[in-house]
Amino acid sequence: MSDENLKDHEKSLFPEPEPTARRGFLVTSLTAGFALAVQPVSAQTITTDTEGLEAGEVKIPAEGGLMPAYRAMPQKGANRPVVLVVHEIFGVHEYIKDVCRRLAKAGYLAVAPDLYARQGRVDNLQSFDEIRKVVSRVPDAQVMADLDAAAAWATNNGGSGEKLAVTGFCWGGRIVWLYAAHQPRLRAGVAWYGQLVARQPSELQPKAPIDVVRELKAPVLGLYGEADQGIPVETVERMRQALRDAGKPGEIILYPQAPHGFHADYRPSYRKEAAEDGWKRMLAWFRQHGAG
Repeated sequence: MSDENLKDHEKSLFPEPEPTARRGFLVTSLTAGFALAVQPVSAQTITTDTEGLEAGEVKIPAEGGLMPAYRAMPQKGANRPVVLVVHEIFGVHEYIKDVCRRLAKAGYLAVAPDLYARQGRVDNLQSFDEIRKVVSRVPDAQVMADLDAAAAWATNNGGSGEKLAVTGFCWGGRIVWLYAAHQPRLRAGVAWYGQLVARQPSELQPKAPIDVVRELKAPVLGLYGEADQGIPVETVERMRQALRDAGKPGEIILYPQAPHGFHADYRPSYRKEAAEDGWKRMLAWFRQHGAG
């Protein structure tokens, strides 16, 4: 297949949506730096340079207009494997951008769309209660469609539609499981400490990851902390059993003494050993399942 025909084929995998006038975006650009709620940031914060990369904010066509996102990829090469990066509760701030750059250094086109952009900003909010009010208005169905739009954009802008992966942190960790049950083109997912069992199901967020295990279309690696007070070990074991019962090729790693947010190097929750091990496992998982 020629390069031109290959690109036409990959475009057909994820047809890029046309912008419409419905459900317009309240947020049209990303924040600079770290979200207000996480400051001051830790002295151990990792900063990845852009040498050899194309990196910066992009606009992705999605329902309602143009969705802001951060993209990083190697300057050289074509048809790069794609990783959708699903942000934590604080949105697409500097930490998530740095994760994209780290993935780009590993050869990926990494793109992190602002999945709250229709509901409002959270980077300028200091109160967790205020942040949760915004996040509670974000429908899961909207998030699935916006990730599809991001995959389409990536495929049409230097990425390979045949090598699609997703990873996410905290709020985004839950979304990884749901997206793996939604998108049949997905090759692999890696969920970092995302909720597994619903606390309070709602009309906008009706299902938890444990509810969609039998619908998983791609293998998911879960990376969890034994000392995570928000995600009890008992729920992790329930998810492990659900994967076994469903015969799905997922895996969950439980790090001893690691709290929630153990990969977030800009926060006191960071645990270097668990974070580095999880990162190596993530890249290996992508390669193992054809997304590397």
